[in-house]
Amino acid sequence: MKKRSFLHASLALLAAASTCSALGQPLTPLKFQLDWRFEGPAALFVHPEQKGYFKQAGLDVTVEAASGAGAIQRVASGTHDLGFADLAALMEFHANNPDAPIKPVAIMVIYNTTPASVMALKKSGITKASDLTGKKMGAPIFDAGRRTFPIFAQANGVGAVQWTTMDPPLRETMLVRGDLDAVTGYTFTSLLNLEARGIKAEDVVVLPYATHGVQLYGNVIIASPKLIAEKPEAVRAFLKAFAKGAKEAIADPQAAIASLKAKDGLVNVPLEVKRLKLTIDTAIDSKGAREEGFGQLRTERLGLMAEQVAKAYETKNPVPAQAVWNGTFLPSAAELDILPKR
Repeated sequence: MKKRSFLHASLALLAAASTCSALGQPLTPLKFQLDWRFEGPAALFVHPEQKGYFKQAGLDVTVEAASGAGAIQRVASGTHDLGFADLAALMEFHANNPDAPIKPVAIMVIYNTTPASVMALKKSGITKASDLTGKKMGAPIFDAGRRTFPIFAQANGVGAVQWTTMDPPLRETMLVRGDLDAVTGYTFTSLLNLEARGIKAEDVVVLPYATHGVQLYGNVIIASPKLIAEKPEAVRAFLKAFAKGAKEAIADPQAAIASLKAKDGLVNVPLEVKRLKLTIDTAIDSKGAREEGFGQLRTERLGLMAEQVAKAYETKNPVPAQAVWNGTFLPSAAELDILPKR
């Protein structure tokens, strides 16, 4: 009995130690939801989790893959404290739900440039944006590129198109099969999905929104206003630890994906290293991020985006641009200096 009691006591002490920081203080538990599965971009968040950077900052962070409801809905429902979500979708939520008790707020920009693009096979004859007029296009109904396509179309003189809706796994299959002329999607997702279906990158026409007159921000870290009000230091600590891990992930994608593999054993390492590199090149290490600073945004650009999103999404109310953003918790300029030197 004494041995059993000793074992139970030891296990209890071990469990208590796992929830305490190096300073002996209890860790603050935080639940974070990704925007998608444990794929390349998720390594930006999983790497600091696996390396213990959140715990060193006094936080017990659980990074979860998306399942069912998106990060905005999870944070708005109160089940999660933080998440990773498209800023346009966050704007739509604020505009359409002015009386919601919990309205998530963006606290750091990760994709300074939207990764959305139009993709077509070269054999379709589509070479430029205006060629899309009258064509059959496809994407899931909630796809960010499809929802903001009116902005892309207006900027490039694209006329009416015919939309087909499908589940995400069928999008690239239908394009390869010839059921569609073009699709919208995040470049680092659709391009690699097309390659997986036997299409060479050189046989794909990619029309990135960012280089076709669409200056939308992409994904951001969002936080619950309750967390911001009650535990502001935890918000600051999270962003500092994240920035440390993200800097390492950008500098060494292979190591970052190794952390992702440790989290989810089903991760295809070569594929996700490639996806993370493509994410960095197309959405993170962009001209806008170099000019504005990683993690930050310009209020003028935010205001323009709010107007464009309200029109494209046909929101019930104008988008309250200033209400969706809180940049007061960002780390110092030195800590945000995470992009590779050129």
